[in-house]
Order: sequence, then structure tokens, then C-alpha cells
Amino acid sequence: MIMAERGSTGLLMLMPEPSTAVARTLPAEVREKLAELELELSEGDITQKGYEKKRGKLLAPYIPQVQGVDPSLQIEHRIPSQVNAAGHKHNKSRVTNSRDERFRSDLHTEAVQAALAKYKERKMPMPSKRRSVLVQSSVEACTPPGTTHTYTSSASEDEGSLRRQGQISSSSPYQSHPRVEHWFNKVLQGSSTSSSASSTSSHPGGRSHHATSSSAATVLADLMSHTHNDTNNSAPPDVTGLSERSLHVERPQVSSVRGIPCGYMNTSVMETADGVPVNSRVSSKIQQLLNTLKRPKRPPLPEFFVDDFEELLDVQHPDPDQPKPEGGEMRPLDGEPLEVMSNWPSSLLASLQHWGTTQPKSPCLTALDNAGKAVYTLAYGKLWTRSVKLAYTLLNKLSSRSEPLLRPGDRVALVFPNNDPVMFMVAFYGCLLAELVPVPIEVPLTRKDAGSQQVGFLLGSCGVTLALTSDACQKGLPKAQTGEVVTFKGWPRLLWFVTDGKHVVKPPKEWYPPIRDASNDIAYIEYKSSKEGCTMGITVSHSSMLAHCHALTQACGYTEGEIITNVLDFKRDAGLWHGVLTSVMNRLHVISIPYSLMKVNPLSWIQKVHTYKARVAVVKSRDMHWSLLAQREQRDISLSSLRILIVADGANPWSISSCDAFLNVFQSRGLRPEVICPCASSSEAMTVALRRPPEMSVPPPGKAVLSMSALSYGVIRVDTEEKLSVLAVQDVGQVMPGAQVCVVRVEGTPYLCQMDEIGEICISSSTTGISYYGLPGMTKNVFETIPVTSLGTPISDRAFTRTSLLGFIGPDNLVFVVGKMDGLMVVTSRRHNADDVVATALAVEPMKFVYRGRIAVFSVSVLHDERIVVVAEQRPDASEEDSFQWMSRVLQAIDSIHQVGVYCLALVPANTLPKAPLGGIHISETKQRFLEGALHPCNVLMCPHTCVTNLPKPRQKQPGTEVGPASMMVGNLVAGKRMAQASGRDVSQLEDTEQFLYMQDVLQWRAQATPDHPLFLLLNAKGTVSSTASCVQLHKRAERVAVALMERGRLNTGDHVALVYPPGIDLIATFYGCLYAGCVPVTVRPPHPQNLTTTLPTVKMIVEVSKSVCILTTQAILKLLKSKEAAAAVDIKSWPLILDTDDLPRKRIPQVHKPHAPDMLAYLDFSVSTTGILAGVKMSHVATSALCRSIKLQCELYPSRQIAICLDPYCGLGLALWCLCSVYSGHQSILVPPLELESNASLWLSAVSQYKVRVTFCSYSVMEMCTKGLGSQTEALRLRNVNLACVRTCMVVAEERPRNSLTQSFSTIFKDLGLSTRAVSTTFGCRVNVAVCLQGTAGPDPTTVYLDMKALRHDRVRLVEKGSPHSLALMESGKILPGVKVIIANTETKGPLGDSHLGEIWVSSPHSASGYYTVYGEEALHADHFSTRLSFGDTHTVWARTGYLGFLRRTELTDASGERHDALYVIGSLDETLELRGMRYHPIDIEISVIRAHKSIAECAVFTWTNLLVVVVELEGSEQEALDLVALVTNVVLEEHYLIVGVVVVVDPGVIPINSRGEKQRMHLRDGFLADQLDPIYVAYNM
Repeated sequence: MIMAERGSTGLLMLMPEPSTAVARTLPAEVREKLAELELELSEGDITQKGYEKKRGKLLAPYIPQVQGVDPSLQIEHRIPSQVNAAGHKHNKSRVTNSRDERFRSDLHTEAVQAALAKYKERKMPMPSKRRSVLVQSSVEACTPPGTTHTYTSSASEDEGSLRRQGQISSSSPYQSHPRVEHWFNKVLQGSSTSSSASSTSSHPGGRSHHATSSSAATVLADLMSHTHNDTNNSAPPDVTGLSERSLHVERPQVSSVRGIPCGYMNTSVMETADGVPVNSRVSSKIQQLLNTLKRPKRPPLPEFFVDDFEELLDVQHPDPDQPKPEGGEMRPLDGEPLEVMSNWPSSLLASLQHWGTTQPKSPCLTALDNAGKAVYTLAYGKLWTRSVKLAYTLLNKLSSRSEPLLRPGDRVALVFPNNDPVMFMVAFYGCLLAELVPVPIEVPLTRKDAGSQQVGFLLGSCGVTLALTSDACQKGLPKAQTGEVVTFKGWPRLLWFVTDGKHVVKPPKEWYPPIRDASNDIAYIEYKSSKEGCTMGITVSHSSMLAHCHALTQACGYTEGEIITNVLDFKRDAGLWHGVLTSVMNRLHVISIPYSLMKVNPLSWIQKVHTYKARVAVVKSRDMHWSLLAQREQRDISLSSLRILIVADGANPWSISSCDAFLNVFQSRGLRPEVICPCASSSEAMTVALRRPPEMSVPPPGKAVLSMSALSYGVIRVDTEEKLSVLAVQDVGQVMPGAQVCVVRVEGTPYLCQMDEIGEICISSSTTGISYYGLPGMTKNVFETIPVTSLGTPISDRAFTRTSLLGFIGPDNLVFVVGKMDGLMVVTSRRHNADDVVATALAVEPMKFVYRGRIAVFSVSVLHDERIVVVAEQRPDASEEDSFQWMSRVLQAIDSIHQVGVYCLALVPANTLPKAPLGGIHISETKQRFLEGALHPCNVLMCPHTCVTNLPKPRQKQPGTEVGPASMMVGNLVAGKRMAQASGRDVSQLEDTEQFLYMQDVLQWRAQATPDHPLFLLLNAKGTVSSTASCVQLHKRAERVAVALMERGRLNTGDHVALVYPPGIDLIATFYGCLYAGCVPVTVRPPHPQNLTTTLPTVKMIVEVSKSVCILTTQAILKLLKSKEAAAAVDIKSWPLILDTDDLPRKRIPQVHKPHAPDMLAYLDFSVSTTGILAGVKMSHVATSALCRSIKLQCELYPSRQIAICLDPYCGLGLALWCLCSVYSGHQSILVPPLELESNASLWLSAVSQYKVRVTFCSYSVMEMCTKGLGSQTEALRLRNVNLACVRTCMVVAEERPRNSLTQSFSTIFKDLGLSTRAVSTTFGCRVNVAVCLQGTAGPDPTTVYLDMKALRHDRVRLVEKGSPHSLALMESGKILPGVKVIIANTETKGPLGDSHLGEIWVSSPHSASGYYTVYGEEALHADHFSTRLSFGDTHTVWARTGYLGFLRRTELTDASGERHDALYVIGSLDETLELRGMRYHPIDIEISVIRAHKSIAECAVFTWTNLLVVVVELEGSEQEALDLVALVTNVVLEEHYLIVGVVVVVDPGVIPINSRGEKQRMHLRDGFLADQLDPIYVAYNM
């Protein structure tokens, strides 16, 4: 493909080119060298400087008269003629052999280089990639696609062509360009809360080749030193979340931040240059990235209206200064009349019969092999007889069940390869003679050819049952086991018939095919692929086929017996019209050049013109370009025989550079300038316009130089200011004979355009197609358009056909085409042409990094606007940095020349883009793969920050809108709504509250009253009981532990003891042993033997933070704690006293310790929150007792009950259920350690079934293991008699929003095993109160509501119907426990809120914890978490703040007491929420969207980093797919959440840390990212 060209002046002109006497006097070899130089420059194989230097050397001897002036500048100045210039005389000489400087083919390259020079080597953030991905991307085939090594590059490598173009700009220092940061500034936008802040870089892009490969740090530091002064007008970004604002937040970070005890924090904070505190664990690489962000923000978006609930996207207001058409209304343009010829045949078949019988020996078609040798020449006589034989065979010899298989009018597929024109031509005319309708299609090579499915759809809709093919082709088609041709995906079942001689029958003498006059019946169907990838069949009638041949004959001046060289595909378009149809009309001899030969020898068509003295050649601009690259070896060829060179894709705006360059080189070989005749055509309208050959005395050709900017507004303008962004186009000649043409508006009613307006060209003629087969609606739209004047009156009673060509009628009634509808991309109401963008991309150092002609540009719709995507095939030898530099320069060039941002630029390995049948890229298939995440790029650059300008305005909190207390509170109403408060059952009247119970007393009492009553059963992975404990056994073991603590440990009352045990009965016994001895137990999860480096520091930290003076553990763990491996992770010398409890002496304790007061400390509960904070809470004896009582009442627990617990026993409700509740209530607990499920996923459910358990508890991670591990095994479980019908309630213990989809999946999967759909529910607890809600056994089923997620971002609750767009299903978090009161408070004013209003959940309960336990006495900081009061209303009650957002809603259901039931809905933790664009986002909502985006995303976690949203995804698939995810993730977050993703990190499965409750540890992940410890597969920084 040929790059577009932009001239350097901006006038619409007709240019008769000047005479160049000097040029003519130069010796031939000098002229040839000059032409070669010119070509090298246009190809980008030599720099402008190198070109000028060499050209100067060549010309120096011949122009001594002008000293010191660059020879390239010595051209005369001309005055261009105006648009409305008077018509030129027809007999004026058309062109001489030199070209106007304004139309030089290399001008576009110059324009692009000039645009890039403005950017002064901008630094771009280079993505980081794992080695394996790099390797994978470059092992692909090393030959350029569709070509061989012979002509991929024409560079004669010299010192000029080895340098990168970037060197031009690297020479000037930064200071010379005050706005060197312009590129980055463009990506920064909005307030400091905006997520639209620019992303950042880990490596600088754009370094010139000879630069030393200095580290990223020095380059970025260098960049920053020049931009530092710019940064003071925006608040410096905050990396660690420790800026002033977050130091005063309502919930300060507690105890130890993300795994570092608070005391350590102060030592590890350093400051950046701007005084921003930065955690020293932020890796230097990430810190450099951060520094590049400190620059001014983009100005805020224009104001727009925000509705109360709906966020409206920013409406793009049209630019008031945009150019508007000013000319008068155009008038339809008529072509010359069709000449009436007396001997004109009545139909094409009559012509075939005539030549076949009168001139049987006359050659019709010569086929060539891949070496360029003529293998067969078909004479007209042979064509006639073979076609007749085939027609007879088709009609008479093919039958099914004694019925003829085909009837006249049936459609038949023609499947012939591109190198077999003879068989195709015979089959085509054979079908026409048999009155069948041929449907020529491409040969399907595999079942998954690009677009093949759509072709199958076309065949099916046309009712095709028979396919004709050649013997050789049939042998090459993929076969099924039966030996028959396979049925391709999406294709109907076809019968394949081979048309070679031995399969056809000679007809009897009396049989003749009917030769009828041309009628309106369908002659053939030509297929066409639309922009969306659909394949349509365009029907052409016999009469329009004949009329088209007539018009082409007249326009091209064909005469009988001429020789024509055809390089195009003979199955469709111009290749079919000239090489198969019109040729037969005029008895032409066609030399057909197959595509496979052009690939091997691009000069073949020129050689054949020379050999056969051909008068006509039909080519595409690509063929001219290819031949330029290879022409040096050929000296002895002449093109003087050519009278017309038809450029079939002359409508392509960049064909002009091919034509110019071709003429420049081949003029010396006899090519006359005036024989080049571009034409414009489309599948629907066939040929629309064609430049007439010189003998027809028509006006000289025209060229136009148009402003790119005005074109984007659909207006023709001269561009005098901006010389770079112009488009040079050539005319495509005059309207076809007998046709009428007009130009209409692209959208809406087809109004005629104004004279200076670009529109769609429409044609009314007898030569066009007549319909899309089987698509009447689309047919009416395209083939039956009635253009109207501005007043709405039709311009004619004839229907017009839309050509899908965009253009205008220029002076001298010449037709100009500037683009195609298929390539039209409308971005923020401006129109851009894909071909033009491709041209700009190619002009950036073409052929160095990407293959020419292997670039696809298309638009995708994201967030209600089109976004431009550029995909190119990268050369295998291009280095990572080179490619990235090329990408960043392409972005800059497109931004400068087209004033439009590129949304995504992707590079894929060579030969991986889907190919169209004859070379080129299958655009719609490429787009489809991009959207499905199946493109597998090796480099991606996303620029959503620059492109997406229609985001809703960031929300700003309005000052002074908070309603005061007086107007809000009226009795129990808040702002007119019932106050949001609810409580569980009242426990103050119950009898067992009289006697307060210490847990150690309860155990002693049970050991005496029911000594043999079993309390605990511990199961191992096989499902067998590994240990049990009755009341007396537990009591005795606890006594032994107490004695050991007092005697061996010499511990005092109140000392803290760390219990480091695996889940089991030892843990429970030592817990009570501590209580017996008056010590305070701290349960700690043991370190993982295989993962000491990450798990042991947490153990050490809890031991230190809890001030434990002794560790109780097993012998095995004791060895582990003191091992060499442990010494590598922690300081093992600083462990406190460690006692192993495996063999304790059987001693009785003199007396069990009795605490002085009920509010003394019973135990410490340590847990790491999801935000990475280690928080220990103090549980008093009174709270412990109250907690057990509440759970006993809610779950109706008695000694006769059994419950199954599959939870970790180290903190929260898990610890209470495992260690406390059985002793308090006397029920039997079946303990299932969750770790055992990894080796036996069915362990928990089998136990529930075996022991017929009614109540069971689990965690989300357990539920997920069962869902994923047993989903397909329910049948096997049923055979093993697993029955879950016994379960009344299965409660998921959680400190988060209920995971609706997981609980539903679990219920659905195990419904087959008898699990009631109503059984599964969830609990809610948090640090301040481990059990706020628990479904229990009585009361109404949990309810589900649907919330509008958009309202939720604004902290509002808006209920919607199930299935509404942007809705979030939210399940109630269980029933509020007895003795618990809940209220919803405003997070800022701390006032009460009304029913169904979102706020912080506050709780008041006897079992709330009494405070945080920290080393450094910071309790005062966090006191309000445990004891806070409302700012108005009930100001006496003391509440604990949970730190979770939620709301209460009164339902229609009644609870056990007969009252209406109040449901509590938990939205999420306040600490976890992301404040972006002034709105509050919950990470889980974004993560759910991302996981849905692609099947290979196994898990996802998001967090913010300096106002950037970072998305980490785990890739479950090949690393090839890693880069596919970048665009999909960015798209889905934009579409569903109106957020721009700043960084996408693709990691291996299992990298996102998850705690024992199955919650993501996002802050640990953030720390790992900042410290560069994730070993990511790929990190993409979105611009």
C-alpha cells in the first residue's frame, strides 16, 4: 500500500507541470540515480539531509551558476489557479515529465518529521515486560508478510540511512522548547482527585540510537530538571497515603501499617524533592515514574449539567470556530452520452458466441505460472465450446433422485484459485449459458479463514448447494475422514463439482444454449465485505453487465484485439469487469498476472507489458509501488506500447504518490505521463469515474491540496497557515458515459452538498448493481436513494446508488475522492479517514519497525464515542525500545497532523494479522480479535487520558449543603424518613444474665456435671476423626497447660501468651490453660513451612506487638521457629520463652484463677485487615460471655446439637465458634480445618452429610474451593450418599459485603444434593464487634435488593429493579444478634440518617471489644472507634464505629417477635474505598467488571496510587494473552465506571494475596507493586 501524501501548500489547484529543460539535458544515468534517490527518500530509507547531500553531489557539475544554494530549492515560483478558475483548453498538453514541488511524494514524510521535531524527543513511559514475553514476540517468521526478501527494502544503506530520524530533534537542547512537557501535560486533567492523571513510565522511550544506554533514572532525572519549575501549581501527588488530608481522616490507620509496627514507620519515610513523604520501600523505578507525574494538570472540562441521580457524559459542544461550507448548492453532473453503435451485441453471451464461432483461433486469455511463463492460452473458440459443454453438463448430468439438481436462476458458487483464470472464465460463462447465477468466492484454505464464516452465511442466504472448482483446487481443500471436502464453519452443505475436461460431457448436436437479449434477470452476484465484517452479495443484472461493458469500452477507448495486462483479482471488481467481461465484448487478449507471481517478482506485469507490447494495463497503486522497489535490476524494458494504465484504486487518496513515483522512474523507459488513468469504483456502483486516455481530448488532470483540519469537518479548504497537515489528492477523471453523479450529505436525509462540502458520491446509471441479495431494507437505502435539494425537492425521478466514496466535484467537472465510507471514523463529531492515519503512521520512519501495508486502523466505540485503534505488524528484528519509540512518535505525529488522539496502538508479531484474500489486512476480523482479546500483541500503548474527553465532570462536594440538626430531627424521623436504627432480640430480661459466667468456670462446671459429654471432634483430610475432647478431657488438658505456664514459664497473672498451633484441640486446650493460669491468650496462625519468608514475620510481629512473654506451641513448630530457614527471615534470638506442650506432666492445678472484675482482659484477637493493617482488639470476660450468649440464642445451640465449623480458629467469629461457643452452650462442634480441603475438597460437605448437621459455618474461601473443586462432581458425591437436605442454615463468616454470585453458585450446584436454596446466608462482623449479624435458625429468609451503582458512587442508595443496567445485587448480611443495636450515621457530621440512606454502620452491644491493643499506647487516637456518640438525636448511647458503609431498610417481613423486620445491608469497608473524580468507588465493583472482561482473567485487584487507578489481573492462560488484557480492562472500566485506568499490571495466578477469610489484601499488593516485587508478566502505563 502506498502512503498518503500531504503537499506543502494549501490550494485546490489544477497543475499543468512545468517544463524542465535542465532535467532533459542531464545524462540518463544521472536522471536514473536521481529517481532512485527520490524513491529512497519517499520510502524513508534515507534522511532528508542525506538526500539533499547526495542530490547536491549529483547535480553539482550541471548547475555551476547558482553557488551555495540547495539544488532542491531551485524551482520556479508559480501562481496556482483558483478553485473557480475558468476551464482549461482541452487541447492543452497534459503534463510534461517533471513534477511540481508541492506534489512531491516525500512531502508527507517531511510533514511528519517536522511535526515530530516539534516534540523534541519527548519521554514516554515504556511498559515493562517479562523476558519470556519478549522472546515469544520475536520468534515468529522472519519473512515479511506476503513478500519475499527480494524487495522488502530498497535501502542502499549508507551513513544517512543508518541514523534514526529522531536524531534531527535530539540535537536541540530542552531549553529551546519551553513546553517540552506538552505531551505529558495533555494527559493530566482535572482536579487532584481525578483518576485522569497521567500514567507514568518505567523506561524512557524515544532515545536516539547513538545515545548511551544510561539508566532510566538518569534520563528521567534529566527530564525532571527541565520541568521542575512547572510543577508548583498542582498539589504534589501522595504516594503513601500519608498526606495531611489522610492524617486527619475519621479512621486513622491502626496499630501497625501494612505489616510494619507503627513505631517503625517514622524511620522509613523519606522525602522526594517536593517534600512529599515517600515510603522507602517504594522502588526507585516506581519513584521515577511518580516524579514524571508532577506537572500541571489539564484545565478542567467545560461545565455541564449533572442530574440528581444520573451522571451525564460531558456533551462535546461543536467548536464555534469550525469551518462551515460556504459555497452554493452543487448541481448533478452528467457524463457524456453512451454512443449508439449499430453492431453492438444484444448481450454479452451473444458477443461470446460471435467471437467463439467467427474468430475461434483468436487468443482470449493467457495464464502464467509462478515463474512468469505462459502455461496456457485460451482461444475464443475454446472458451465458447468449453463453456457450452459445462452448461450442458450442469443442466443435464447433475441430478438428485431423478430430479435435475439445478434449474435456471439457481445460484452456484465458483471456487477457483487466483492463479487459474482459465478455469474460472470457463465456469463463469458456462453458468451464464446455463442461465445459472455464478457467485465467485475465495478458496477457503482452512476452516478458520478470516471472514470465511461470513462468506458461508452469504452462500447459505443465496441458497447455494453446488460449488464449481478445478481438479487441482479440489485436491488442496481440507477433507473429512470420508474423503469429502469438509463443511467449513458457517457454510451450508455443498456438493463440489470439478469442471475439468474429463468431468464434462459433450452436448448432442441438436442442443444449443439459449442466447437471450440482456434482461433485468440476475447475471452474477459479487461478494463484498462491509466495515463491520458482514459479507453481502451484490446482484448484477444482464442488462447492467452489458451497459457497464459498453461504458467501459467507450471510456477506455477499447478496440478489437487489443492486448491487456491484468494484475487484479479476476473474480471481482475491476479485475472481473475489464479482464473477464469487457474483454470478451471487444475480443481483447488478456494477460492475467497472478498475485503469487507478483509476490515473487513484482516487476512481472511490467515485463509482460514489454514482452506482449500490451496497450492496456489494469493495476492497483500497490503493484506500482512494488515494481518501484524491484526495478533496479531491469534495464531493458519499455512501456512505450501502453496507451492507458488504469489505476483501479485511484480513489485511494494515497495513490497519487505511487503514480508520481512510478512516472518518475519509468518515464525514462517510455512511459508517457498522460497514459496514467486513475479510476474510482465501488462494488455497488461499479465504475463511477475514470480519467480518459489522452486520445479523447479531455481536460488535463487535476491535483488538489486540501486542509486536513477542514476535511475533518467535511469542508474543502485551502490551508495557508499549517503547511504540515494537508492532503494532496489527484482527480479520478470524468463521470462514466451515460451516468449522472451528485454528492450528498453522509448522514440523515440525502441533501445535496454545497460546492465546498465533502459528501458521499451517488450515481444514477444503467451500469450499477441492482440490490443486496436477500436484504431489501439495505437495498432501498443504498440502491434506491433519492437525493433532494436544500428545499427537500427530489433532484430527479431516477433512483441513485450510493457509492460509499467520499469526495467532491472539482473544476473542469473532474471527480475527486478523499476517502471511503468504510474507512470513515467519526471521533467527537469530526471525520477522519483510516487511510490517512495509516499514511501518517507509515511516514514515521517507514519500514524500519513495521511492515508497509501491514497496518490496520479502525475505530471502536467506547463510552459513547468512537476511539481510534492502530494495529501494525512489527519486524522480528525490531528491539523493544525501538518499537516503543516508534509507537510514541506515531502517536505524536497523528496528534499533530490530524489533531486527534489515538486510543490504542498495538504491535503484533510478523505474519499474525488476519489476511484478506489478496494480501492486505482483513480489517473487520482484526477489529473483532481486538475486541475479543484474541489479537495477542507484543507491544501495546493505550492513551485513554488524551482521548477520552467526555467523562462526567468530577463531582465536587458543595459547601454549606449539610442540613442542620434542627431541621432534620423530628422525633424518630430524619429528613422526613424513619430513622435508620434496628436491634436484635432484647436480652436484658433473660434469666441467665443474672449469673455472669466466666468461660473457665463454665468449663469446670461442665467437667463435673457432664464429664463424658463430647464437645469437639476434629476431622483429618480423609474424613476420619483424628482427635476428640469431652468436657473432662478438655478440663484436664487445660490444667496441665496452666501448671506448665506457672512452673516452667514462671508467668504472672495478666501475662500475655502466644498460642502458635495448627487448627486442632491443642489450641482449644491451651486457650483454657491460659485462662486457668490467669494469663491472656493470643491465638497466632503458625508459619507455613514452605513459605517461611512471608509468613514468619507476621508471627514475629504479632508476638512482639501483643507483648507476649511466652510462646506455647508443638515440638515440630518449635523446631521450625528456631531453624536456619527461620533465621533468614527473622531474628530468632529475640523470641521470648518457647514451651512445647506435647508431653506435659499430669498435674492438677491448685486453684483456677478468678479475675478481679468482669471487664478484665480475657483474650487478645489479632487480625490483618484487608487494608494491610494489623489490629489487635481486647476482649474482656464480660464481652466474651455476652458474645457466646448471643450466638447461643440466635442459633438455638444446646448440648444435644451438633454444628460443623470449617473456619480458621485464629481471629474474629472463627475463634469464638472454635474455642468458646461449644464450652458455653455445650453443643458438639465438628471441626474441619480449611487447609485439609486443599487435598480433599469434599471433606466439609461429606462431614455435614455424615453427621446430619443442621447448622454449619464456613468462609468464602471454603465456599469457593467447593464451588470450583466439586462443581462437576455432584453426581459422584450423590453416589457416595452425600445428602445436604439436613442443613437448615449454612452461614458464611465474613467481614465484607456478601458475595452474591458465589453464594448463588454454591446453592445452585449443591441443590442436586438436597441443599435448600434458602439455607445459605452470610454473617457480618468487624474488628470492633466480631459478630453484628448472623442469620441463625429462626426469622425470615435473607432478602436481596438491587442498587443503582451510579447513585452508590455519590453515597446514595437508589433501589432499582432486578436486571436494570448498572445494578448491583446486594444480599442482607444476616439477622442482627440479640443484644445488638445498630444505627446508620453520616460519615462526616456523625448525625443519624434515615431509612435506606447510606452511612457508616455503628453498633452498640455488650460483646463489642473494649479497644485496640497496641504497643505504643496510641489508644487515644482510636478511642472513638469504640466509644463515640451521635452529634444530635440520642447523644447518650455509646456506640462503636465499624468502619463499614451500609444502610438499614425496613422490609415487609415480620421477625420472630412479630415486629416488621429491619434488614442490614453492608456495602463495604470505608478504609478500602477509592476516592476518584470526587466519587466513592468500592474496589470489588471494579474488580467484578474486570473479571468479566476476558475468560483468562482469573482474579483481579485494584488500588490507587497517586490518583491513578492501578488494576492488577491474574492471567490464567498463555503469556501471549497478557497484552490483550490491557485494552479490554481499560475499556470495561471506562464503560461501566467512567474511570480511566492508569496502570494495568498482568501477573501470574496466585500473586494477589488473599487472607484466610478469602479477602484480598490490596494494600500488601500495592506495597509489592511499589517495591517492584510482583514479577509481573507485563505492566502497561496508560497515557
